[in-house]
Amino acid sequence: MDIINELIAWDKALFLFLNGIHSPLWDYTMTLFTLTPTWLLFYALILFIIGKKYGKKSLFIFVGITLLIICSDQFAGVLKHTIQRLRPSNDPTINQLAHVFFTKGGQFGFVSAHAANTFAFATFSTLLFKNSRYTAFIFPWALIIAYSRIYLGVHYPGDVLGGAILGIGIGIGIFKLLIFSEYRLSRINLFARNPMKDREANRIIITGLFIMTMCLIIVALLLQNGLIGK
Repeated sequence: MDIINELIAWDKALFLFLNGIHSPLWDYTMTLFTLTPTWLLFYALILFIIGKKYGKKSLFIFVGITLLIICSDQFAGVLKHTIQRLRPSNDPTINQLAHVFFTKGGQFGFVSAHAANTFAFATFSTLLFKNSRYTAFIFPWALIIAYSRIYLGVHYPGDVLGGAILGIGIGIGIFKLLIFSEYRLSRINLFARNPMKDREANRIIITGLFIMTMCLIIVALLLQNGLIGK
């Protein structure tokens, strides 16, 4: 128990350090980053490339992605209600010290469903695409989304780490299930033999960077004109 209590204390100290670094620009930008609708164009492009690349077999992947998100979200929910660790924003021992800018979410925080979902998607898609450029972008992207939860005051670093580990495990598991199902049906492992081309990866990377840049620009303009942050 002493080790667990010490880890919890370190987790809270790290949270206060990371959460304490903030500004109005990043308050609103991180809020945009953490919202799923912000990334709809990004996800749509990835799905479009999958559909174009794999044709009819893309249905396997779409089912896999659906199963991926359901599993990561539901497993995260089960762990939250089993472990029942309060979010920083709900924890009376720390909420007065935390910078809480985003109040959505339930009572409990371990593990982070955002981290589980993004890292599950990053892992699954990396194994599917097998492109180094895509890999070098998608995991930092997942880390930024996960970090936004700490920045906004709704998750401890330990919540995010636990969610990332859960997501990576689910991503690997669903991908192996996809490969097994494909082989059982066709005996040809198209997914393993058809890596993403660099130009396809570049489109995804440019779209992701464009969304991040636009979020920053829009927030900066709104702050400058006094339309938010009053």
